Amino acid sequence: MQILNDLNVDYEIVDYIKHPPSPEELRSLAGKMGVKARDFTRTKEAIFKELNLHSRLDDDEIMFEKMSENPKLIERPIVVKGDKAVLGRPPEKVREFLK
Repeated sequence: MQILNDLNVDYEIVDYIKHPPSPEELRSLAGKMGVKARDFTRTKEAIFKELNLHSRLDDDEIMFEKMSENPKLIERPIVVKGDKAVLGRPPEKVREFLK
């Protein structure tokens, strides 16, 4: 958020834990970022291991479903601008994206 404040950009924060994105919304985000589900899945989360998802990482449909059901699996922050988005890790990616 500090980068967005520094750039004087208006933004909206989405509480993804209270309002998890649907599988369709996750699919749309992936398309906007040009990545697969595996690229913004938090594989070190306990729930990832509990659900034994390692073997499912290449199945976008399953991963989007599991990410929606268990939003802690979603890597963040994700910054969206129009029809493009970027995963804000490392944070410098956000600055470059918004230029």
